[in-house]
Amino acid sequence: MKAACGVVFKYGDNVDTDVIIPARYLNSSDPKELAAHCMEDIDKEFVNKVQAGDIIVADKNFGCGSSREHAPIAIKAAGVSCVIAETFARIFYRNAINIGLPIIECPEASRGIEAGDEVEVDFDTGVITNKTKGTTFRGQAFPPFMQKIIDCEGLVNYINQK
Repeated sequence: MKAACGVVFKYGDNVDTDVIIPARYLNSSDPKELAAHCMEDIDKEFVNKVQAGDIIVADKNFGCGSSREHAPIAIKAAGVSCVIAETFARIFYRNAINIGLPIIECPEASRGIEAGDEVEVDFDTGVITNKTKGTTFRGQAFPPFMQKIIDCEGLVNYINQK
């Protein structure tokens, strides 16, 4: 499985799916349209600043709220390569894996990484390296079957390849 490397966008506790992709945009399921509005209610500049490969780091309960798949789709389509948080809402966690968005729970990384830091994530080992500060954290590595789902860009593609 590949690694991710990018600049960090940092958010706090309880970032809900309504903030990730506001309900007013749910009339579309087009990933590019969703990406154009990703995080706009919490960070107006996110869509203008995010670059392919960048990483979101958050505190507790990222992705709480509704069970909409639109939230991880918007994040992935915006170019985010990984989301690191202290904890994730369970339904968001499942939806993220189902659409092939790598997410890692790591409380230490959540506390030790700041906005603007350059971070690298090794998905095989779960090691998160803050290249800006020269620190490393041990996140939970994905089990092999989840790595395959993410490598295939989601569960549907994984099943279709079998």
